[in-house]
Amino acid sequence: MGIINLQEENSFIRELTERRNVESIPFAGRYRLIDFALSCMVNSGIINVGVMLPNNPRSVLDHLRSGKDWDLARRHEGLFYLPAVEDDDTPCRGDLKNFYDNLDFFEHHNQQYVLLANGSYIYNMDFNELLRFHQNTGADLTIVYHTAADTQEGRSIVLETAENGLVEDMAVRNTVYDGTKVSMGIFLVSRRFFIDMVRDSFEHGGESLMLDTLVRRFKDYNIYAYEHDGYVAHVDSTTAYYKANMDILQPEVWEELFMGSNSIYTKVKDAVPVQYKDTAEVDNSLLANGCVVRGKVENSILFRGVNVGKNATIKNSIIMQKCDIQDGALIENVICDKNVVITKEKWLKGAPNYPLIVKKNVVI
Repeated sequence: MGIINLQEENSFIRELTERRNVESIPFAGRYRLIDFALSCMVNSGIINVGVMLPNNPRSVLDHLRSGKDWDLARRHEGLFYLPAVEDDDTPCRGDLKNFYDNLDFFEHHNQQYVLLANGSYIYNMDFNELLRFHQNTGADLTIVYHTAADTQEGRSIVLETAENGLVEDMAVRNTVYDGTKVSMGIFLVSRRFFIDMVRDSFEHGGESLMLDTLVRRFKDYNIYAYEHDGYVAHVDSTTAYYKANMDILQPEVWEELFMGSNSIYTKVKDAVPVQYKDTAEVDNSLLANGCVVRGKVENSILFRGVNVGKNATIKNSIIMQKCDIQDGALIENVICDKNVVITKEKWLKGAPNYPLIVKKNVVI
């Protein structure tokens, strides 16, 4: 079975998560972040998926609905929602309590393994290869990691491993450097072992699944690490979100994520194709259906239904669904949330490493 944990801790995307959780943030013109973990599970043959809901699940429920778009609307198995359980006597301080309170979900199904994933990572991988690695090593638990290609800010779990993949150390770092092995928030474990591990950790005062069950007690288990050598991005900050979207404009990244044999699925919204008017100029950009372009768009991503007025210019920006960039406006290094209106002749500029964010439904 697959489990997607949406109780994201230590996320620093404040402006984009006031009305939604991290995993339902729009991405790459038409997707949400959760689409990547969910699609990879479905492509790997997992037909029983539980979604550990956040405290405010409306945006997730609206996006996933019955799971039909991922072929998970089934009579048996399919998509399950696991609610965050909280009461006045024992307020929830971490995700471990919610796993503990939902243990009956794991006990009432007969799958042999549990694959747990975080919904805020962007990647495309085949989990069947992870399963074969796990079985061949005889590990109690296998963690998926990637090797950092540059310095990255943000709280991460880093690994040190032997040549055969055996984990020799796990630690939490606020900065990781080139060559560091960084956990992707994905691990595979037998269902029975997972149940016992969660129960034991919670009943001994644990609060966080990763920190209290794995990082602080990794020596109690036989843990191996499996490397994913493809593209990976962790969207845990505004800068990381902006960079990941800009990465999509690189053909090699786009092809790896979306053009391979394993598709990334999302909620279907049919609309007319993009309309490029006579005055439109578009260079190295990604435009979703329903857009109408009369101005200039460069190195940018436009979501569904965006209107770009005559003589308007959009550079190095992310413009979400149904925004209206009116005649003569200039947008550079900006993230516009849904339904934003930039009126005529207004200029907005952010810094390349710190984009300006315009909140949802704002008129400037």
